[in-house]
Amino acid sequence: MILIIDGHSFHYEMENLCRLFFHHEKIEVRKELPPLQETPGALAVLTALRQESGTAAITVELWEPGGEKQRYCETLKGPQATDSGAQELCMGRLLFKALSQLRGFRPQWGIITGVRPVKLLRALCEKSGEDQAAADFQQIYLASPEKVQLSLATMKNEQKILERSKPNAFSLYISIPFCPTRCSYCSFVSSSVEKTMKLIPAYVELLCQEIAAAGACAGRLGLHLETVYFGGGTPTTLEAGQLNTLLKAVHTHFDLSGCREFTVEAGRPDTITPEKLKALSQNQVTRISINPQTLDDRILKIIGRRHTAQQTLDAFALARRLGFQNINMDLIAGLPGDSAAGFGHTLDQVLALNPESITVHTLALKRSSHIYQEENGESAGAAETARMLAYVQQRLPARGYEPYYLYRQSRMVGNLENVGWARPGAESPYNVFIMDESQTILGCGAGAVTKVKDPHSENLERIFNFKHPYEYIDRFNEIIARKEQVDQLYEKFNRAIRTLR
Repeated sequence: MILIIDGHSFHYEMENLCRLFFHHEKIEVRKELPPLQETPGALAVLTALRQESGTAAITVELWEPGGEKQRYCETLKGPQATDSGAQELCMGRLLFKALSQLRGFRPQWGIITGVRPVKLLRALCEKSGEDQAAADFQQIYLASPEKVQLSLATMKNEQKILERSKPNAFSLYISIPFCPTRCSYCSFVSSSVEKTMKLIPAYVELLCQEIAAAGACAGRLGLHLETVYFGGGTPTTLEAGQLNTLLKAVHTHFDLSGCREFTVEAGRPDTITPEKLKALSQNQVTRISINPQTLDDRILKIIGRRHTAQQTLDAFALARRLGFQNINMDLIAGLPGDSAAGFGHTLDQVLALNPESITVHTLALKRSSHIYQEENGESAGAAETARMLAYVQQRLPARGYEPYYLYRQSRMVGNLENVGWARPGAESPYNVFIMDESQTILGCGAGAVTKVKDPHSENLERIFNFKHPYEYIDRFNEIIARKEQVDQLYEKFNRAIRTLR
């Protein structure tokens, strides 16, 4: 399709809205409508803004193949006529209405395309109060009543966690970018052990050095560790001894006396052994994830996971026997070959295990994933996936689970969402902090991102590690040098506040 931008600078948001309805089509952005002979059979979408005499005329036109045209217009007056935010929202609503009618479905999040809808809702609440914010979410942003209520419930549970966070608190993220194999839906930079086994010993050794550098940095700045999160990849791809080495490095270089959470994503059940779980337990890991994604062996094969549903059940039982009392399980709605009935059966089986938390993701069709490249983005379909999530929202609250964090990604099936559900007290504060962007997170390892939060404002600065393990190893001196930027950023933030005083 062709998106024409005329008289405004809202091309990024208009393109994102078009992508809600045209997941796999190339969207060509132009300044003017091309001659029809150049683009036979293409849908053209015109988005135009004209300002004059204290008004702003906003127009959306659809030029369908065959020459038929549909036109949608609205005129803003008064302060809104010169408010770029109001102009963008108005144009977004017109485009959303036009494409909803053209395609015959209405995405439930309306014109909200950002990663953090709950953060937007909180800002609206602070400005106008909860009732008005909920009304605006539905009327201005066009979110469905169900998504408004889900966002409100999530926001309230997030707030309880955020209120317990202390000044100068920070979180530590450790990246283990290795997996037994790569799942077909995965777009993260992770390396299969089959190809990179030889890198792991050097990686672990250098990661311990970076952990030490991060600990020294936190000590200099007087930061207090609140959560630790080992993610990936699949951290339990490492051997038990390697896990033990890394966990002990964290205990050696950080004060964990005020730590509220120590999570390790055990992840794939085919990597979980008694020895590895004992290493976690002996190092005071308080929460683990065992992530089946589905308990249908047929679908597990389709998505490239070399384990069975029974291995998931066995790994969960093993973790319980070894004393783990806070276990999360991840599921994915919308997987190829799945159905609402099949997903419901998986969810019911997981509920029978009685985990403390369940995180339900919606399949995101990322271009770098095998599922997109090799299967042309096949999934369960938007309507079927929406039915899966409706079942989640019916079953989990009835079993005592509450939503406590929520985020969205581009190219999600049905423009839906990922939600963390937990029983009260079993939430992952780290997940809330990463979504709310309310505290510093020191990242260690390949692909990790350090996020330095200005304690005096909403400003957040990012420091990126190299993505690939081989880069991390070959250029490790640069990784250590980048840790010094954390001190420099805090000095910059504090200098700015001193200047204001």
